[in-house]
Amino acid sequence: MGVTDPAGPVMDRDEVDRALARLGQEHEAIETSLLALQDHAGRRLLEGAALTGVTRERWQATEARITLLWSYFDAYTAALRGAREIRSRRRWSSREDLVELTELLRGTSVTVAGIGRLSESFSLAELVDRMNELYATSLDMVVAADAVWSALPARIDLLAAELQRTRQLAHSVGVRPGEHPSGDDLERITRTLTKLREDVVSDPLAFWVPAEGSSAPGGGRPDTTVYDREARALEDVRREIDAVLTVRQDAETRLIRLRDVLSRADRTLAEARTARGEVLAKIAATEVPVVSGPPTALQEQLATAAEYRRQAQWHRLSPLLESLEQKAEEELLRAREQLTAVTAPLAVRAELRGRLDAYKAKIARHGLAEDPLLVERYDAARRMLWSAPCDLRVAEQAVLRYQQAAAELLGGAGAAEDAKGDQS
Repeated sequence: MGVTDPAGPVMDRDEVDRALARLGQEHEAIETSLLALQDHAGRRLLEGAALTGVTRERWQATEARITLLWSYFDAYTAALRGAREIRSRRRWSSREDLVELTELLRGTSVTVAGIGRLSESFSLAELVDRMNELYATSLDMVVAADAVWSALPARIDLLAAELQRTRQLAHSVGVRPGEHPSGDDLERITRTLTKLREDVVSDPLAFWVPAEGSSAPGGGRPDTTVYDREARALEDVRREIDAVLTVRQDAETRLIRLRDVLSRADRTLAEARTARGEVLAKIAATEVPVVSGPPTALQEQLATAAEYRRQAQWHRLSPLLESLEQKAEEELLRAREQLTAVTAPLAVRAELRGRLDAYKAKIARHGLAEDPLLVERYDAARRMLWSAPCDLRVAEQAVLRYQQAAAELLGGAGAAEDAKGDQS
């Protein structure tokens, strides 16, 4: 939309012709802009929509501005037509014609009905400025509403379709409202999206964020905060359902693996109990820890997990399997620790036996195997280590005496140091 030149003194004929040509071009530009606004898809939607909130208030004001804008344009058209008629009276305009044309083209000669008053008077330049202002304000409102309608409802519909598919999938794996948190989330997302779409359709400007510092009509963007939040929430639910689906696919394998882990824990505990009896029978003066019983609570939970699988209650099976897998590994580790603790005295006896035989072999390599003192001390230590019950403290002293005697025969201090090193 154009801007007229400022007013001046009485115009000559050439100035009048140039002004009329310019005004004619401005008239065409203004008319084109107004017709484009009239045909704008956003304006047609605003006219036919049941508006609420801030959009309803702003559209009422915008409709009044558009009506006034057309009134201004009609007055502008009439003034331009009048000026052209005066100019067309004669080829060479008289001074009276030029004075009249100057007043019409540069003076405040256009009177139109105003807002809040009976009428307003403008020059053509002022009238164009006023139309520019009304047009920009009206277009800004129309473009903003159309931008929101073009962006958000379609995205909401796509998300709603994805939500419906997710709900069907969730139902197939037992994720339902009131039974699983994700089922409750799906219900909440459904309500939120339904309300969001209603609000966007009836009050699009409530979801418009103007661009800071922008004076261009429609400068800004749709506010997608609520939409983005619900899209993230739906994605979280999808991940949860995917986890449940994974459970459904892998449930049998995981249950078999759980049974195997718990079976190994049971066997390890049974081995520990057997070993404890052996230790009590073979080792004297030793405190042997009590071995716990089989993990009956875990076996009961495993049976519950198998029942969930048979009933296709995947949403209940998923957290139970995760808990059982952790507990089963902990139980197996605990069983192994008990076996190690119970068999520790047997390991000490085995170490003493190995040390005794190692020194006997060393003595034999030096040709001292028949030494009476060494034979006596070896036999004493061996009787203690191969008899039941074995007193480990007494047996260890007997092995140490044999080592010391061997060290003395093997050459004094150097061999004695060697014996100490072997003990450590």
